[in-house]
This record gives sequence, structure tokens and C-alpha cells, in this order.
Amino acid sequence: AFLFRSGGRAERLRWPEQGPQTMTHDVLRRPIRLAIDCMGGDHGPSVVLPACESFLAHQPRAELLLVGRPEALDAARAWPRCTFIEATEVVEMDDAIEVALRRKKQSSMRLAINLVKPDEFGVSAADACVSAGNTGALMAVSRYVLKTLEGIDRPAIASVMPNQKDGYTTVLDLGANVDCTAEHLLQFAVMGSALVAAVEGKEQPSVGLLNIGAEAIKGSDTIKQAGELLRAAAASGHLNFHGNVEGNDIFRGTADIVVCDGFVGNVALKTAEGLASMLSSFIKQEFTRNAFTRMAALVAMPVLNRFKARVDHRHYNGAALLGLRGLVFKSHGSADAFAFEQALNRAYDAARNGLLDKVHDRIRDTLQAMPVAATPGENENTKMIASSQLA
Repeated sequence: AFLFRSGGRAERLRWPEQGPQTMTHDVLRRPIRLAIDCMGGDHGPSVVLPACESFLAHQPRAELLLVGRPEALDAARAWPRCTFIEATEVVEMDDAIEVALRRKKQSSMRLAINLVKPDEFGVSAADACVSAGNTGALMAVSRYVLKTLEGIDRPAIASVMPNQKDGYTTVLDLGANVDCTAEHLLQFAVMGSALVAAVEGKEQPSVGLLNIGAEAIKGSDTIKQAGELLRAAAASGHLNFHGNVEGNDIFRGTADIVVCDGFVGNVALKTAEGLASMLSSFIKQEFTRNAFTRMAALVAMPVLNRFKARVDHRHYNGAALLGLRGLVFKSHGSADAFAFEQALNRAYDAARNGLLDKVHDRIRDTLQAMPVAATPGENENTKMIASSQLA
């Protein structure tokens, strides 16, 4: 298909003269391309386009493939380093997964994800995709189009939360999988380790298993089994397993990565966001009670602004859908331009640091030849993770 570059001229996207390369090698020789679903989220182009414009100004090595309805992209036609892909459909925030997957094959979300899928030579038009659209639809379409990496049964959503050590704790899964087996939690730990190693440069990030107590005897049967698998992986030198952690350890920075099922992770995420908003609201109320407190607020304003920045969830926007054969990042549907730009930055950093290859390498090294018994009802291809699958 022809792509429309800025200026309106239709042309095919050209690749490096040296021929097809893998993603990691290719991105070292050319600009990093991000495919953007411009129609997704609560606000669509009114938020996505300003975020993209600011992102391009800060990232001279980046190119954007903007996917959306033609009239919605008119404001960006004169931008440099942009390619325009016309979509005729939009996945709405309340669309059922079936609608997005089967009926809206020309949606901006679907076309943006298609750009990340490698062709028969292993070359993709984009290095990563970013969307603020319907989470369930994004996960389903991404999994259908890109497929999962060998050795991974289910993709997971990973993002960061601030901690007391002036850093971040990566938490996964944040909502993709409500019910998980012990083997799934092991896979999440492997993928989270690869993410932190690639983006933050920590070769052996510590992994904590979220539980109701630090003792190994606590927790459900699934958690206990996951702990055994994680300890076995640590004993073989493939993971740096800290042990069980509790909810408050996420914010203490006890471990670099915290692993849990999607139900628990999503509740923890929304609770943290709600608490941060409540604290900010309380502080504002107290500083605006009377003239004296307003004067005190003026004196404390630099401190208050720094506090607000540290707890502002917009700074941490952009969750990776790990375990796919391509990089896909999910922005909050309600994100403003500043927040969406943070999601673009996270996708850019992941592509620049070769996250996809590093995830595959970690999976191969950690899970190779480890038999995994599937739970009743699981698909046949999840019954065993063997070395032949990870070649």
C-alpha cells in the first residue's frame, strides 16, 4: 500500500540499501519509526497531534507514521519526518473486542499495529506502535496480528510506579490477564527483567512476587508455585529473584520489578492513582482555606510543584504490551498531550534499546527446556515450553 508523506505525495516507504535486517540492527542505521493511532482515546487527534509535534521537536532521530482519518490529520500535513496512513474506521472506547477484531479491519488501531508486523524478510514499517484506544481491543488485535513470542503464553501489560528511592518500580501484569498460572507469573518476571534491562540498563534487575506477606509459606497455591519457579530460575542464574513482596514494597523500591496477576495489578494501579489524586486535593484544600494559608502556599510553591510532579501519574504514562512479536505501547485513554508524549518517549526508548530482541533472548535463556504443565482447558501449545519452541 502507498503511504502519504507530508506534502501529499504518495510513495512507498523505502528501506536501507543493505537489505533486510533484524529490528535491533536496523534501528542502529536509520531513524526510529513509531506508528501512532491518532484516533484512539477519549480525545483523539486533539491530544495525540500536539503530543506528536512536541515529541518530534525533542527527538530528532524519530519518524512518525500517523494513522487516522484524512481530515483529522490535516493539521500535521506540513510537519517534517511524518508519513500519513489513511484509516476509514475508528475503534471506539466502548466497542466490544469482537467488533474491533472482526468488523473494523480498516481502523486506525488495526492499521497502526499492522505497521509493526514484520514482512517475509523480517522488516517492519514501524519499530513500535502507540495507542490510547480501548485496552481490550488493543490487546486482542495486537495478539491476533503480531502473535506472541515463542515461550510466552499470554502478553502482559507493564508500566512503572514512582518509589521512595527517587526511581521507578516496574509492575506487571496491570490488567491483561485476570487469572494466571504460576508459569505465567514466571514468564512475566522474565519479560519484566528484559524490559528493565533494556530501558534502564540494569543487567540483573531484582524481581519481587506480590503477596500478602514476605514469607514463602504465605499466599495462594498459585503464588507458592510461582515462588518455587522463580527461585529455581534464580538458582540457575537467569533471574535475580528478591522473594515475596507486599503492596507497600512497590513504593519503597524494594525490588526493581513486581510481578502479579492482572486483577491484582490493575487494582493496585488504580488505587495508587486515586491516592495520589486525593493527596493532591487534600493539600490544595488546606492551602486555600484562608488568606494566611494562601500566603503560606506562595512560600511553599516550589516544594508543592516538585511534589506534584513526583506523584503526577501523567509522568508515568505508557504501558508496554510485553510478549508480542512487536512493540506495542498503551497510553491512558484519558491522557492529555503531556501524558501521551510520555508514552511516545517510552516506546521510542524501547525501540532504540532493542527491547524486542532482549525479551526473546531472556525467554530463551530462562525458560529453555523447562516443562510446564498446562492448567485444564489451556490451549495445547501452552502445555510445555521446550527448547525446540525457542529456537
